Amino acid sequence: MLKDAPREPHPASAGLAVGIDEALLRTVVETFYAKVRRDPLLGPIFDEAVADWPEHLDRLCAFWSSLTLMTGRYKGDPFGAHLALPPLGPAHFRTWLGLFEETLAELCTPDQAEVFRVRAERVAESLNLGLAMRRGAAPLPVRRPRSEQPAQPAANRRSTNSNRS
Repeated sequence: MLKDAPREPHPASAGLAVGIDEALLRTVVETFYAKVRRDPLLGPIFDEAVADWPEHLDRLCAFWSSLTLMTGRYKGDPFGAHLALPPLGPAHFRTWLGLFEETLAELCTPDQAEVFRVRAERVAESLNLGLAMRRGAAPLPVRRPRSEQPAQPAANRRSTNSNRS
């Protein structure tokens, strides 16, 4: 599955347009999942589920390469992979997003962070919705609507791009 030859980023990818490359992807993934493993809510879940961390990190790099650079490297089933985990809910996905955004703020330009963030929110909402529906539960939102989120200080605001994908 992951042994395919590396694929070039699609020239129209949002990630390529803001300078995301495979090296940055790997740094983001490795830094982020080091935080996840230390997190009291998420760490035990991942430590129980992941037997081979180097292989898992390679799979996650392929996933983010496909999402941000449109390389098509990831061939897995993220929903299916999460079905085997203990029940996950909005608190898990909020924590995941918070750690991800913290990592992006440390490692990325605002435009790069925005490309990752938009996709991460879609992933979290999609998994949250699908897993809740599979359990027969009413899905609760992962994030409050932006209009209800507290304002960020100007120094912490991400740049906005009217061409969000």
